[in-house]
Amino acid sequence: MNRTIHLPEAPKRIVSLVPSQTELLYTLGLHEEVVGITKFCIHPESWFRSKTRVGGTKNVRMDVIRELAPDLIIANKEENTAEDVKALMEHYPVWVSNIQTLEDACEMITGVGAITRKTAEAAQLADTIRQRFAALQPLPSPVPTAYFIWRDPWMAAGGDTFIHQMLLRCGLQNVFADIPRYPAIDETQLAACGCRLVMLSSEPYPFKEKHIHEIQAILPEAQVLLVDGELFSWYGSRLLDSPAYFEELLSHLPEG
Repeated sequence: MNRTIHLPEAPKRIVSLVPSQTELLYTLGLHEEVVGITKFCIHPESWFRSKTRVGGTKNVRMDVIRELAPDLIIANKEENTAEDVKALMEHYPVWVSNIQTLEDACEMITGVGAITRKTAEAAQLADTIRQRFAALQPLPSPVPTAYFIWRDPWMAAGGDTFIHQMLLRCGLQNVFADIPRYPAIDETQLAACGCRLVMLSSEPYPFKEKHIHEIQAILPEAQVLLVDGELFSWYGSRLLDSPAYFEELLSHLPEG
């Protein structure tokens, strides 16, 4: 947003509108400071059960936020709507992230640490994430891969997404890398894409075993897997666990 926000002191009443960053605030130890989260902020479960919910990521309850009287709101360009963010900016300090790469995520973590006066904790967290990803060994030969986030229509992760960056870290070739955002893919496109691996994410669409058979009917030679979407798309402290998960996943894939 190219904006600067000024906080005279450490925020004491934080509202988070981003699930992965809510979990980050928990990891940084901001248990008392966070007063509001969205209905999609499911981690940690203790916060999901106890913190005030301010609506969804894309339909924020302005009246609830007003009652909470936050001195900091944390938002994200992709997760939240421009309309909501601009409306909130008129009344509150709003810190907005825009995450596309792993380094963006690490810079976001240190940025959140700075603004919440948890600089040392955030720096250590970001360094640990960098180290674990540096140790991740990608496949020696890229496997043509499609990563689906939705069905009816089938929607895949395109080349300008954080998920795409995670696929690259694994040594996987995103067959839809030349299409931006989350394109709708029809069965003809899928059958012609040369895909050898299909990943069906656990979120936002809850893919199940039956959907594997639907894809297999279109791509009978491809390997189809259900994967943990949080470990591919959550760019906060959950990234600590992503490299180990990717290593386990890659160990069961064909090479080349």
